[in-house]
Amino acid sequence: MSISLLIFTAAAFLLAGFVKGVLGLGLPTVSMGLLAVAMPPVHALAIVIVPAILTNIWQTFVGPYLRDIVVRLWPLMLGLAVGIRLNAGMMTGPYARYGSILLGILLVIYAVVSLRKFVFTISRRDEKWTGAIVGLITGVISAATGVQVVPSMPYFQAIGMEKDELVQALGVFFTVATLALAFNLSVAGVLDQSTALPGVIALACSFSGMAIGQAVRTRLEPDVFRRWFLISMILLGIYLAGAASYEIYFA
Repeated sequence: MSISLLIFTAAAFLLAGFVKGVLGLGLPTVSMGLLAVAMPPVHALAIVIVPAILTNIWQTFVGPYLRDIVVRLWPLMLGLAVGIRLNAGMMTGPYARYGSILLGILLVIYAVVSLRKFVFTISRRDEKWTGAIVGLITGVISAATGVQVVPSMPYFQAIGMEKDELVQALGVFFTVATLALAFNLSVAGVLDQSTALPGVIALACSFSGMAIGQAVRTRLEPDVFRRWFLISMILLGIYLAGAASYEIYFA
């Protein structure tokens, strides 16, 4: 990677880590969206994967709810892993060039749904079968984009978990996703020594950004910050989808 691209990568992960530090989520979403401006999604995911795994494993084991989460949400996790594996070739196969378009559309959908704050509930008796379906769909989408927020985030909101349990559940969910994606990338031969330096920079900047975000979280209005973050994701998604579409169909 060129020096300019390494600097861009560092800045992207500083911002993504900052967002995660303030809001508690968003590192893969923000970093994938920003890096996709400068490189194919599969190369972006190869850089994102190590910081995402480490930060999510940390989130997984901070809290007393791990056993209950696994018992309650195992169909969601299983569906997620199966979906990611089923669509393994999407980022590296003949349709890989459409990845940026799909990622841009996904960012817009995620931001619009989050801004609108759609509210619905899923009863405990329906959690397992709906979770399996949601996990499978999320996995298929994640294998193509590297992002796991749709339709999983509305599902997590709908099952009514307590705040601390939800944070730990998201850690478990994203850990399963990133490990499954890492397996796909390894099989495809994308994870190699060329990703080592960008990965180390990404990891250092992610934790630095998170530390800054956590330090200033009490001085920010979380709702206001979240609103402008989501608006930025809409603009970024429109740009990604538009630029990739132009390159494919008109360039």
